[in-house]
Amino acid sequence: MDPDSENPSSKTAVSFQPKRPALSWCVKIKRKLKSVAPFLGRFRPMVGQCCHQCTPESLGLKLLCNTPPLGFQNLTCVNETHTGYRGWLVRRVCCLLFVWGREVHPSPAGDRRHRVHGSERVRQALKTACSSDETKMAELVMPKVRGYLGRLLGLTQTFISPSLLRIVSWMLLKFFSLMFCNVQINLNQLAALHRATRLKAPLAYVCVRQSGIDHALICLTLFCHNLRVPYTIYPAHVRQTWLRSILQRLGVVLLPEGTGSERDVEMDSLYSPVMTSFIGELLREGAALSVGITAARGHGGQWLARVHQAISDGLVPDVSIVPVGVSYDCLPRHFMRPQAGVMSALRFVVSLLKGDHRGSVRIHFAQAFSLKEMCESGRCRVDGGRPLQELLLTAILNNRMDSIFNQKDVSWLLPPAVMPELPPADRQRTIALTLHLMYSSTTSMAVMSTSLVSCLLLHKHRRGVRVSVLCRDICWLLEEVLFRNTDVGFGGALVGLVHHALSLLRPYLLLAAAPPTGEPIIAPRPDPESLLTLSQHCHLLTHVFIHEAVGACAVSAMLSEVVGCGGGGDQEFDVVLGQEELTEKSLQLTHLLSPGYIPPCQNAHSFALDVVDSMVRCGVLVMEEVQKDTPACDFMKRQGVLSWAASDNPDQSSDSDCEEPDKHSYKLSQPSQCPELLFFLCSLLSVQLRALCWALESLHYLPTPITETDCLSQLHTHLKNRAQLDKAHYESSSIDLVGMALRTFIDLGVLTEDRQREDVYLDVSPLFSQCTYKEKLLQFFKQFIAKKEK
Repeated sequence: MDPDSENPSSKTAVSFQPKRPALSWCVKIKRKLKSVAPFLGRFRPMVGQCCHQCTPESLGLKLLCNTPPLGFQNLTCVNETHTGYRGWLVRRVCCLLFVWGREVHPSPAGDRRHRVHGSERVRQALKTACSSDETKMAELVMPKVRGYLGRLLGLTQTFISPSLLRIVSWMLLKFFSLMFCNVQINLNQLAALHRATRLKAPLAYVCVRQSGIDHALICLTLFCHNLRVPYTIYPAHVRQTWLRSILQRLGVVLLPEGTGSERDVEMDSLYSPVMTSFIGELLREGAALSVGITAARGHGGQWLARVHQAISDGLVPDVSIVPVGVSYDCLPRHFMRPQAGVMSALRFVVSLLKGDHRGSVRIHFAQAFSLKEMCESGRCRVDGGRPLQELLLTAILNNRMDSIFNQKDVSWLLPPAVMPELPPADRQRTIALTLHLMYSSTTSMAVMSTSLVSCLLLHKHRRGVRVSVLCRDICWLLEEVLFRNTDVGFGGALVGLVHHALSLLRPYLLLAAAPPTGEPIIAPRPDPESLLTLSQHCHLLTHVFIHEAVGACAVSAMLSEVVGCGGGGDQEFDVVLGQEELTEKSLQLTHLLSPGYIPPCQNAHSFALDVVDSMVRCGVLVMEEVQKDTPACDFMKRQGVLSWAASDNPDQSSDSDCEEPDKHSYKLSQPSQCPELLFFLCSLLSVQLRALCWALESLHYLPTPITETDCLSQLHTHLKNRAQLDKAHYESSSIDLVGMALRTFIDLGVLTEDRQREDVYLDVSPLFSQCTYKEKLLQFFKQFIAKKEK
């Protein structure tokens, strides 16, 4: 493995014990780590290839070739070798010379405002907004519409000023050099981007929103490598006039002044046509775009619809989509929200001067693919999906499995109120594209060192672990990550890896000395902030091990049924599991997953089948050859009865028996050792499952009917109180998980929506007001949580 990114500063000390000198603990950890062998990496997986099912022609272009690696570059490390000059003075102004030598593609606004105002789409929207039967009403509406239209058209005057871009890029290079140890870029992927520009199609970069600096990192990377800097879609409210003016001259498209949230603005009948025409004009000029999407409310999907609308309108023949994965060693906490203000940024700068947050960043640019090809191939689609209520309620309440094999409807990602002029077919196509890009961007992200350490401490060694054992498990987890074709954002020896990760995570960890050797023992701090931060670092690893995590939870659910039917107090691991029943359990849990875990070109049933196969590949399950003269345990028949089938004479068989295919059965490979691995995999999803359980138990505290915003806020408060009573598992009380639980309850029919008023009101459905059905749903969630985690 290349020693390319993990080079922690010698000034960073692992100090978790305030009563002892920081250096003593640092020396003890380093001494222990030096006795462990360094990494002997044999390969680095090639990530970022486009989908072979949805875009085979784009894959055939081989833009991202499997050529000898060009290595990685630290974006913030600029020296005189990056300029065409040498000398003492050059070494002191090399960054300024480098920035001024970059190529900037001009992008003037010109008469774009008039073109957008004169488009047929905007004229029709104006006619609809101003039409009225009464003349006096029309006279009152017209000035208001014209004022709002003027603010919207002001957004279309956004352009990229070359001089300002160079100045800001120089400032960002200095700022990011203080903020991060390094910003690593894969040079092979940048070479593929240069090849993609020769296709003469505009580029659209799509990333999953994590913080407010994601787009800044992407734009700075493209600028430093002589690629066209994109217009950035950043739906945030910036009230300072001077700051809005600067951002608009850098190509940042903001929300209009004096408007509500992004969701409220998108529901305006005039905003959508103006923005659709604006995006079309940008693409026709040859400009690039940078869009952020999120699975929380489906934000960002409407911009992808506008990009595709430009192709449908004939403004551009095609657009190349580039998924981008941005991975942080240490999440920039003060830039987590788009609405973070200037004072928050200033506080963050002060913390930088103190030497905090010196993590690394890895940026991966996946292979560009044709948007026209993906939309016209017809393989990436979500039409025909059924509501979650129809898929799971029969299995939960009546123990029937006939409907779980259908696809789940996710139309809420782009509701009809957003871009109402969009045809239903295009709406479904956009939802499928959004889901696919969530998956592609997430799988392109690299696993960082802090993610490995956080995952092991939170899900395997919650009560503490010796440093030597932690190093052994890091080696194991690293091999498993690479085996799943996921890249990592570090390299080098184990000493640097563990020391760097512990240095960054030191505010969230406890450290003690184990007698008699004095070997350091590390454990997560049992407070909400620490556990929530560690859980955020683990999120990507849940995506990496999603097949195994779903399979482990399904196995745990089946084992729990054995305990319930057998009446035993302890879980029994030496049992036989049927393939059909294991697939059904996996499929039930798959429907509960948030968007982005599986691509829409793969149906949920095939994903569940892959889950069973992955459990065999990772060694948790082994196929069991059941003899016909011995009883075979058949769990979870569709009638819900635990039955035993035995054959007294194996030679006697009917024609119908011969027609049935052989059903596989599985057993835990090592019943005495596998539970540890099983509990670790179950724990990855138990964070979300526990949030569902706590949220369901807290519903009766809500004063219903209640607005969706208030429901989210009050439910978050109840989950934090529940975690405080539990004195553990604070990671299950995050606001993101509360939003996920709320979305699940709406889809399941536990909460009903009333959209006939100004806001969306939620109320508990009459069915789940009854304790019997609520308890059944609660037990459905709890069955997937391993007993060790309860």
